[in-house]
Amino acid sequence: MFLYLNYPSWIHPEIFPGLPLLGLIRWYGLMYIFAFGTAFLVLKKLLKEGALDSPTYKATEDDIFSFIGTGIVFLLIGARVFSAFVYDTSGIYRAKPWLIFWPFSSDGRFTGLAGMSYHGGFIGGLLGMIFWCWRHKQPFFKWADAMCTAIPLGYTFGRLGNFLNGELYGRITTAPWGIVFPGAERFSSSIEWVQNFAAKCGMQISTGLVNLPRHPSQLYEAFLEGIVLFTIIWLLHKKKTFDGFSGAIYTMGYGFFRFIIEYFREPDADIGYRIAADSSAPLYTNTSLLNISTGQILCFLMILGGVCVFVGSRYWYNKKYKNLENGKNA
Repeated sequence: MFLYLNYPSWIHPEIFPGLPLLGLIRWYGLMYIFAFGTAFLVLKKLLKEGALDSPTYKATEDDIFSFIGTGIVFLLIGARVFSAFVYDTSGIYRAKPWLIFWPFSSDGRFTGLAGMSYHGGFIGGLLGMIFWCWRHKQPFFKWADAMCTAIPLGYTFGRLGNFLNGELYGRITTAPWGIVFPGAERFSSSIEWVQNFAAKCGMQISTGLVNLPRHPSQLYEAFLEGIVLFTIIWLLHKKKTFDGFSGAIYTMGYGFFRFIIEYFREPDADIGYRIAADSSAPLYTNTSLLNISTGQILCFLMILGGVCVFVGSRYWYNKKYKNLENGKNA
């Protein structure tokens, strides 16, 4: 009896593999288009609800195009730069920074902008929103709330893109939904724990290297950080009592969900754990909750940042409300 799934052999990073020009179109890039399109539709819905209007200005659809366009540019820059300087350990981008946005490999093969960091995109997108609101004299927290309501549903497509690329897979597992990813690390079948692990999965092995089932952590993220987080924020967005509420919920919620999922997702082999109870602990399985990855550190900072935004924006709102009440009673 098989207690695992094989990664579908018909899925390739390219939508039309082997075809001239069309072979350059990749699922990951298409998922980005779906993500931004979904975010736009959610923003348009919020626009119709009047969520982007201020006492002195009525927002338009052109504002949404301008806002999301600025955010995309800053997001892509931040995601790529952060990936190049935080997650790359080869040092090539420090020595040759012009390669950060060079979409070809050393042999001339088109790769696109390979390597994007969510946390870098978060910082870049945040700076983009601040810049746009400053330039257009719009209330930042109101627009940030709208964007943070729109992001999770679009983010779902990004993680589906990772799954279609067969990347960012999780640690080995005996769960029946574990998937054998083609590009995952293989283990020698002569090792006793590998034999025992394979037996629990109903996997028949012989000699050589064995590819063991892994958590589809990309799908965990798509569900929790995407669909579930969107549902929470969407149900609460009409009940918010102050601007900054949805932004704080998103930042804390994403940080929390991603922190938990990082225990199932395998860290980058060349980085490993940033904090480890056991420095010799393997990456392919979780041996301690005290083994902390780069992503978990960044998510912890996101949670703290979300708490600060929640407390600060609520304090500012209450203070403003009291000043208005005092002015009426004067």
